Amino acid sequence: MKKITGILAVIILLVGSGAWFWGFQEADPEETDTVTVAYASFEPTALFWIAEDRHFFEENGINITLREYDSGAASLDALMNGEADVTVGVSEFPLVRKAFLDADISVIGNIDKVDFIYLVARQDRGITNISDLRGKRIGTSIGTVSEFHLGRLLMLHGIAMQDITLVDVRTPAGWVNAVADGDIDAISTAQPYANAARDRLGANAVAWPAQSSQPVFGLIVSTNDWISDQPETAARFLTALAQAEEYVHTHPAESRAIVQNRLNLDAGYMDTVWQQNQFALSLDQSLITAMEGEARWMIASNLTNATTIPDFHDYIATESLSSVKPASVNIIGIE
Repeated sequence: MKKITGILAVIILLVGSGAWFWGFQEADPEETDTVTVAYASFEPTALFWIAEDRHFFEENGINITLREYDSGAASLDALMNGEADVTVGVSEFPLVRKAFLDADISVIGNIDKVDFIYLVARQDRGITNISDLRGKRIGTSIGTVSEFHLGRLLMLHGIAMQDITLVDVRTPAGWVNAVADGDIDAISTAQPYANAARDRLGANAVAWPAQSSQPVFGLIVSTNDWISDQPETAARFLTALAQAEEYVHTHPAESRAIVQNRLNLDAGYMDTVWQQNQFALSLDQSLITAMEGEARWMIASNLTNATTIPDFHDYIATESLSSVKPASVNIIGIE
């Protein structure tokens, strides 16, 4: 009898934890929740679009309502303004900025690590090397990860943010047109807009990768109230994304086609950048390391009145992901 009881306990534990090696459990069709998702149309959202296209959210009892914004930072603002329950694909830098303001939000998962921020400049403004950027008008969307990587790239070449004129460019069209039309001398932005700006400039363009081997993360973020009030919904949301991750591995061509169509990307671009993404649902120590470095840069650049970095463990909620894909959670100091 004890042996049977023990076996039953193990079975119950496996089912309750998501049973990663046994496959995913679909939700009771009668248990349906609506989740409003804020997003910006960048590659780090790829797993989300695959999950939606393959009906993984529906299989897990979730109806998705979409709200699109121009940047991940704007989608995070929307979350905090009550316009959405979750934001997907937002980078870590806007979260760092919010942490300095004690925002009541947390990361529940990461679905991408990507290298896709570039600095594109006009050669006719006397720019052929990064050192030539001193004193120039450089655009970026302030508050986004593109701003951080611009500042870090300049710093690595001995140029402070105070040595340039920083221009806030807020829209996708602006990221291309402002530099192409000569309103600014250079733009720091993500793909595919960096390629579009370079194409507009033609032979007049010069460009550099801006990230210096530090990936941009594609985070899933929600308010702490939603996370605590909707733990089962959060777990089912992440289960759908875990299914999408598995689908990428088993159906790579189909996955590419889904993302290409949803984000309106051309085949040549997909051939160039697809391999620059690491699509996987996880929470690991590299996220903490990246955010701490970005916080130090903000302090050194006088972008905050704070003198110490926040404890970013306070902005990561691992419970939902631990119940779905426990082996993917690997953060020192969080069990």
